[in-house]
Amino acid sequence: MASKRKTSSSSPSTSSPSTNGRNPGTSRNGSGSPFTTPGLSTADGKAVASRLQERLVALIDLALTLKHVHWNVVGPHFIGVHQMLDPQVAGVQAMVDTTAERIATLGQSPNGLPGNLVRQRIWDDYDLGRDTVPAHLGALDVVYTGVIKDHRAAIDALEDLDLVTQDMVVGQTAELEQYHWFVRAHLEGSGGLLSTGRATTEKSAAGKAVAGARKA
Repeated sequence: MASKRKTSSSSPSTSSPSTNGRNPGTSRNGSGSPFTTPGLSTADGKAVASRLQERLVALIDLALTLKHVHWNVVGPHFIGVHQMLDPQVAGVQAMVDTTAERIATLGQSPNGLPGNLVRQRIWDDYDLGRDTVPAHLGALDVVYTGVIKDHRAAIDALEDLDLVTQDMVVGQTAELEQYHWFVRAHLEGSGGLLSTGRATTEKSAAGKAVAGARKA
């Protein structure tokens, strides 16, 4: 058991109040310093939270994009893809909540407001509206690739900052990679090659996926 902070041996009128083992500078109330989770410096807590805020924006955007595809996908095999996406939306939304709460745990303020999302994100809106199954799956291949690459970069950055947060992001990445596999399974040929090839934009990947579906 940790001992309590020692108090002055002077008279009761001048003695310091007991802090019960707590650091008096860990509260946001009054004149105390901003808090973070025990064992992290305030600077490291802010650095971790900043990295998580980037991932929060990406995850919110991904959840909205998946729901957009769920509403707009058409054509043969529509129902399978339509129903496949809702569990992915729910899973990503759970990641959003976990990530935001981790930021709050670190003593910072998670920001998921629409205006901030637009300001902070470094990518444009999803390119496709109402379109076919191959087109949307091809575009989602590019979307997931970007999110997962950035999640893996966050894992590397967190290695020397906070292993607890890193573990959370590792778990999210594994789940995102499984969702990506579900998408890619529709784009994969018998030889293991993806119809999207090396496309790096949503529109080009969609076009290649549609062309590959026509040849199949």
